[in-house]
Amino acid sequence: MGKRVKLIDLVMLEVSVVVYSLSTVAANMASKQEFLSLKYIMFFGLDFCILGVYAILWQQVIKKFQLSIAYANKSITLLWSMLWNFLIFSQGITPGKVAGVLLVMAGVIVMNMGEGQNV
Repeated sequence: MGKRVKLIDLVMLEVSVVVYSLSTVAANMASKQEFLSLKYIMFFGLDFCILGVYAILWQQVIKKFQLSIAYANKSITLLWSMLWNFLIFSQGITPGKVAGVLLVMAGVIVMNMGEGQNV
């Protein structure tokens, strides 16, 4: 793929990652409910809907990027999940978690640096 990546494509990639990370929030909320209660079913259904939206977005994203690049960027989900856990569930952010996310982000940057080159 020797073509140049557009800003809107990068935005779409990141939006799909954020949407995917929201499925972890819905799943976590469902897990806190009594099994098969109305709230459990609602959160489980929300998770299913979020994953449906994500699937549609992801299909559009992989049309624009090499699959290896798209999957590398998907790992940024860790950053978003850590943020949601902090904001919604009041879970702490430890130095180990930050180091892990920074290591993953460094890997994504390395993968994206080769995007413009034909291999």
